Amino acid sequence: MKIVRSQQVSGTLPKRRHEVIRWDGWGYKDCKFEFRDGVISFRGDRYPIAGKRLNNFRHWIEELFDLNLEKDIRPRVAEPSTFPEPIRNHLFLEDLRKAGVNFSEDGMDRVIRGHCQTLVDLQVLREHRYERIPDVVVWPSCHQQVVEIVDVAVKSGVVLIPVGGNTSVSLAVSTPAIYDRTIAVIDMTQMNRMLWVSEENLTACFEVGIVGQDIERELHKHGYVLGHEPDSHEFSTLGGWIATRASGMKKNRYGNIEDIVERVKLVTSKGVLEKKFTAPRVSIGPDFDHVILGSEGTLGIITEAVVKIRRIPEVRHYESLVFADLETGIRFLREVAERRLQPASIRLLDNEQFKCGILLDPPAMFGNLYEVFKRFYLSKICRFHLDKIVAVTLLFEGVKSEVVHHEKQVYTIAKKYGAVKGGEKNGRKGYMLTFVVAYIRDFAWDLSIYGESFETSVSWDKCLALCTNVKACIVRSCQARGIKHFVVSCRVTQSYDSGACVYVYFLFKHLGAPEQAVQLYEEIEDEARDEVLACGGTLSHHHGIGKTRSKWYPASVSQVGVQLFRAIKKELDPGNTFAVGNLIPDEMMKAKL
Repeated sequence: MKIVRSQQVSGTLPKRRHEVIRWDGWGYKDCKFEFRDGVISFRGDRYPIAGKRLNNFRHWIEELFDLNLEKDIRPRVAEPSTFPEPIRNHLFLEDLRKAGVNFSEDGMDRVIRGHCQTLVDLQVLREHRYERIPDVVVWPSCHQQVVEIVDVAVKSGVVLIPVGGNTSVSLAVSTPAIYDRTIAVIDMTQMNRMLWVSEENLTACFEVGIVGQDIERELHKHGYVLGHEPDSHEFSTLGGWIATRASGMKKNRYGNIEDIVERVKLVTSKGVLEKKFTAPRVSIGPDFDHVILGSEGTLGIITEAVVKIRRIPEVRHYESLVFADLETGIRFLREVAERRLQPASIRLLDNEQFKCGILLDPPAMFGNLYEVFKRFYLSKICRFHLDKIVAVTLLFEGVKSEVVHHEKQVYTIAKKYGAVKGGEKNGRKGYMLTFVVAYIRDFAWDLSIYGESFETSVSWDKCLALCTNVKACIVRSCQARGIKHFVVSCRVTQSYDSGACVYVYFLFKHLGAPEQAVQLYEEIEDEARDEVLACGGTLSHHHGIGKTRSKWYPASVSQVGVQLFRAIKKELDPGNTFAVGNLIPDEMMKAKL
């Protein structure tokens, strides 16, 4: 049985998206960390942390970074009022009008869709230094309109860049430096319909402009979930996940995006690429869906996808565990993975992140007494050193009886490694804080604190060494540049039979010009990424290559791999219509391949 739904979803991202989300950073416009009347708090009512007084967080910032928030915070910049003139291709615009396709040359519409979420993007936005922004924003309403848009772009020589929520952290949708062609951003977010649901096959078909949280809301109406929940779940889209080979926090239960997607439709310069069937598995040569997965907007525009769905879990239970040190925590994760007992989500936070989580926990009644008790219990009774302990957050989902049995198995392993239960509240808080952490980066910018995160995947036998060596590399890089006030931390976020995904977070204070600070950060991250590769880590686990990591791409896939990608690109897009410039460094500068 198929349930047909053809109406457009009232989605998270409207056409005038800067009225809802920030034009100069991350997240909702009505949500942010702010310092007022001597107190740091989180404004807005969308997250559990909202409205809480974060006194511990203020003290930590001032002590670690040698700041006085009363004096050192700088005001936010105003929205821009002037914009670069668009490079107009009148033939293209006239053909869009004839086809009834909506488009805009409004400055804010163009600016907010021409960036990602890197420090480079933030600097450009905050300082209104636009070297290049899109010339026109186009909103297709269906697959057939995308076909028509691509046809007229090929005919008129216009560059097309498909975008979703602009949540990339790899410069993947940042406007390339092309000045001799019109650049049109194809905003897919108004193509957000759920086309059908098959209850018998547990599959659904969506237009790929739909945002993650909107997918779950629509599926919940029918008793289902998708379960793909990346950190950007609130704003990123199904098409973006496919284009970057994304992963989510609950991949252990629901799979990575390549495990979830059964069929993809791609509009190329040569026509539509898609399978002519939907089936659980086939053996008919190379799977061309896997050419589309990870293509990062270089080969065409993804319009629709058939995905696997699951019934809403009967129970959802959070928990947390505390271990003596990072090595013990990694060994615990390794054994859970070896026995294939990973819950829906299992994530390990190092000591720095563990302490940061405490700082973002508003002090409750008797909070000081409670903290004293916790310190005594962990250090005196459990013999844990407070500057070494780490935490693991857990999320179990499924049928109640199965979850109860699953938890017993995991806790038996945890006991073997000397774990102490941290409670359901801390497990839930650790999971939910994922959606708030991104807002810290923008608040830190206002304090002249600059930082970001980057990720990798690595085999189990090299996981601890990679965490240790990369953190040490960043410390050396800071010392060599005279940076005195910084923090570096890591977490293990997804685990597999043979290894895990590792995130590294790095923040430092720099009182000079933001442009200088961003350059320093890029230099240090480059050195850290070289160390990641030297330690056996990969170039990316799920963020993709974009433009940020493209210089390492040939070494990661070999020259044969580069030539194979070029051959695919040349076949599907001979005129370089999709000249976004990702994966291979010089692609964006070529008019022809």
